[in-house]
Amino acid sequence: MSREKITMPKLGESVTEGTIQKWLVAVGDKVKKYEPLAEVLTDKVSAEIPSSFTGVISELLVNEDETVQVGEVICTMEVEDGKISALPSESAKEEEKKEPAKSAGENKQRYSPAVLKLSQEAGLDLNKINGTGGGGRITRKDVLRAIKEGTSAVFQTEPQTETIENTKISDVPAVVSNKQELKQIPTSNGDIEIPITPVRKAIAANMQKSKHEIPHAWTMIEVDVTSLVNYRNKIKDSFKTAEGFNLTFFAFFVKAVARGLKEFPELNSTWAGDKIVRKKDINISIAVATEDSLFVPVIRHADEKSIKGIAREITELAKKARTGKLTVEDMQGGTFTVNNTGSFGSIQSMGIINQPQSAILQVESIVKRPVIKNGMIAISDMVNLCLSLDHRVLDGLVCGRFLQRVKEILENINEDTTPIY
Repeated sequence: MSREKITMPKLGESVTEGTIQKWLVAVGDKVKKYEPLAEVLTDKVSAEIPSSFTGVISELLVNEDETVQVGEVICTMEVEDGKISALPSESAKEEEKKEPAKSAGENKQRYSPAVLKLSQEAGLDLNKINGTGGGGRITRKDVLRAIKEGTSAVFQTEPQTETIENTKISDVPAVVSNKQELKQIPTSNGDIEIPITPVRKAIAANMQKSKHEIPHAWTMIEVDVTSLVNYRNKIKDSFKTAEGFNLTFFAFFVKAVARGLKEFPELNSTWAGDKIVRKKDINISIAVATEDSLFVPVIRHADEKSIKGIAREITELAKKARTGKLTVEDMQGGTFTVNNTGSFGSIQSMGIINQPQSAILQVESIVKRPVIKNGMIAISDMVNLCLSLDHRVLDGLVCGRFLQRVKEILENINEDTTPIY
């Protein structure tokens, strides 16, 4: 008989942590290999963690709604020769109940990286915090509670040498910000307090990390899409009858962006610390919003797909997102993001880059405006394309040329030059 460990898996590119939304097992449960153990949420996707063994759950080390780092042990199982081991005897259970919880000092070797980093940044003495995790283990929530309460007993009188050595100058603003967020905000009669969901926490953490690490720059170009609008409106009904799904304007924009990325591969790159990685495949991430969440599934090899093929994938991915059926694979591998902010009526916006990508394009609302054509005033269908870029990877020159090329492609879409199939 042996005790095996189950760790937090990596559920996507750039994913470093996950939140246990719900345990699907309890201590003493018999579990077969590949059966789901827990529902976990990351900033990329919500998924189930399968069991790597057949055995009996012996300990759950992470609480529900607790966030832990990838690779951290979340539970243990008793396994015997690959078979389900016997359930603990009643006497063993009684002994376990009598056994006192281990102190924080005894569990120091089980501090998660997140707990250690947070406590060091805040100057906390972990030996003076009572852990609420399994076996007296100190969780991230325990540390946050200690910071919020501001109890002098749990703070060190002097910073530890290790804290000073491990703290980066760039981390200081984030630490101050965290403390400010933990302060109690006064409320008035009639105010409504809305608990933060795990999904919203994950989105907030990812956006904060992106803005903190990436030097964002922004540029915009306006495009006359009158010919595109006329073309799409002319064929949309017959297309829906023949194919069973809508031919949206967004499909034309995604196709144009894919063509632009083919000609300007610099924008299909990512920052890798000591190098820039230029991706071969053009995989377009598209933002799909549900009532309280935002998901970014991927259209793979978008440059190789027809407008019809892209329209089909947009429809299928949006449906999967809104019915909770997106998989980890659906969310992985994106190299550039296109966001359809125009669907909400927006005409100008600045997107936050979906790291580790280097740019995001906001497609705004198509509006009719008076413009000058051949020295005369005419009414045209106009749209703004807003590009946020990672200034470590890209500069204004290449991004301007990329936008000019996308503009040229879109303004020349018509029934004579642009096949749908």
